Amino acid sequence: MRSHRIHKGWKAKLKAVVPFGLGQIKPKHVRGIAETVWKNRDNLPYAWKVLSRGVCDGCALGVAGFHDWTITGIHLCMTRLNLLRLNTMPALDPRLLENVSKLQLLDNAQLRELGRLPCPLLRERNAPGFRRISWDEGCRRIAVKIRAIEPRRLAFYLTARGLTNEVYYLAQKVARFLGTNNVDNAARLCHSPSTAAMKHALGVAATTCSYKDWYGAALVIFFGANPANDQPVATKYLLEAKKLGTKVVLVNPYREPGMERYWVPSNFSSAIFGTDIADYWFPVSIGGDVAFLYGVLKILVQQDWVDHEFIAKHTAGFDDLRLQISNFKFEQLEARSGLSRESMREFAELIRDAQTAVLVWSMGITQHAFGGDSVQMILNLGLTKGFVGRDKCGLMPIRGHSSVQGGAEMGAYATAFPGGKPVSPENAAALSAIYGFKVPDWIGLTAPEMVEACARGGLDLLYCLGGNFLRTLPEPEFVSRALANVPMRVHQDIILTDQMFIAAKEEVILLPAKTRYEQDDGGTETSTERRIMFSPQIQRQVGEARAEWKIVREIAAAAYPERAHLLGCESGWKLRQEMARVVPFYDGVENLKQTGDAFQYGGRHLCAGWKFPTADGRAHAGGRGRCPERAGRRHRISAAAR
Repeated sequence: MRSHRIHKGWKAKLKAVVPFGLGQIKPKHVRGIAETVWKNRDNLPYAWKVLSRGVCDGCALGVAGFHDWTITGIHLCMTRLNLLRLNTMPALDPRLLENVSKLQLLDNAQLRELGRLPCPLLRERNAPGFRRISWDEGCRRIAVKIRAIEPRRLAFYLTARGLTNEVYYLAQKVARFLGTNNVDNAARLCHSPSTAAMKHALGVAATTCSYKDWYGAALVIFFGANPANDQPVATKYLLEAKKLGTKVVLVNPYREPGMERYWVPSNFSSAIFGTDIADYWFPVSIGGDVAFLYGVLKILVQQDWVDHEFIAKHTAGFDDLRLQISNFKFEQLEARSGLSRESMREFAELIRDAQTAVLVWSMGITQHAFGGDSVQMILNLGLTKGFVGRDKCGLMPIRGHSSVQGGAEMGAYATAFPGGKPVSPENAAALSAIYGFKVPDWIGLTAPEMVEACARGGLDLLYCLGGNFLRTLPEPEFVSRALANVPMRVHQDIILTDQMFIAAKEEVILLPAKTRYEQDDGGTETSTERRIMFSPQIQRQVGEARAEWKIVREIAAAAYPERAHLLGCESGWKLRQEMARVVPFYDGVENLKQTGDAFQYGGRHLCAGWKFPTADGRAHAGGRGRCPERAGRRHRISAAAR
């Protein structure tokens, strides 16, 4: 059998001695930095303030200024630099939007280059474009519509990049103040399968470990993840981990070039000659992860390569899992995974020989109709050897966008209140007692369900804080027709996107927002490893832009001025004080004041000492006892994203 260990042939070895990766697929760091300087040449002092004082608005590794909590050197990557222009560009000329026919020919990258939204804008039915309006008129129009409709016909959607915890928190509070649980964010499309599976199996819904646990772990295994592209500085973590003996394993249909070899710019040798990252690659078929992991577990159980003491003392459901495994034949698992029994055994041998491991997964796992099943199988694998709650071990759903972790924890979810508490009559009553107004107790619409509700005429007002359904959901023609069917759409954003140009059934309103760095009183972000970090306000005023949390608060107050005092949160500081009261594990956020101020809720490890916050105190293995087909069929929007 051919091993899945990555071996370098003579051509690859020859390429490895070519300095700076000339002629190879690689990031162009020096050129990229030069391009960033050139693009921001009109506002370089402010660009420097953003980089040196702000918390990164790129990925979710967690960076304050130029430093993080994992490496000792500089933390700076092209993901962050590529976003820098969003924070330094001037406002666009609102006259450009008087007729959108030419703008509709531009892609979103070209629209972005036009500049920041300068002022509130309105497009009415059959109008060729937008006209400028005042903030008072914009708020009044939205408030009148809110008062005129049933709360169930109102929905809020929040993006995952650029928003702060404060925006997520106050947006969900405003939604509930207005009587609706139709509030959702991009975490739904990213890691909701992880949240559900982890909460059931472990009692927690976030990574159980820290990035430091990669260092010296016997294995770091990536399932459906490509951190070289999505979290580039993670390659430096891996470079340093490999020096301590860590082996990197990929389970992915595609042999990602950046995960095979990467040029880490802050390491002299790596910057010139590159660094081999992955040691093993298992090319599972698309959608074949469940079958592959059933096969691996079948071998681990048959060969008695599991930790019986851990399983007996700290887990439940393993006997049922064993029964499920026994019902599968290897021929079936091979056909559905695209990998042979020998491949499964080689992977199982890696698990057998590892005393420690961190299992990492991302969108390649979760964005299937059976994403929850795939996550549960990864958790099952981790539980066979107790790879949780101890040093150099962990179960990590790595986040892609900078703000997505905090979105669900702040309660900007159709199915959960702040702190991740499920929507239920009991939890709604408890939150009502805190807020002083009645919080609805019914399950709201998820993001994809909002779009389908638009299509069938089920919403009268769709309020989007960033995001672009037209480019993030399948079936763009369907999405376009759906959004065109909503009487009022509000797009609160910093730049133009093409979904804004979808014709108005009655009216479309654009509201200019401040960036996270301009946000009044600063803001916080939560990283993948549960670290809550403060980013101070960096003063800048672009046009008439307002802080995101202030906008939604002002609209809610305009809709119901007679009870606006119940909203509270008059400043960013008061907002964080309330966040700490309502979400207990965020206690301490109110004390963060300056760049570098941060804390990691739950400490380095969740489930430390194998104490699981489940009803019975045990981790729960399990599965549905079925394997999805290899390259699943196309699904409707809501089915694919739940």
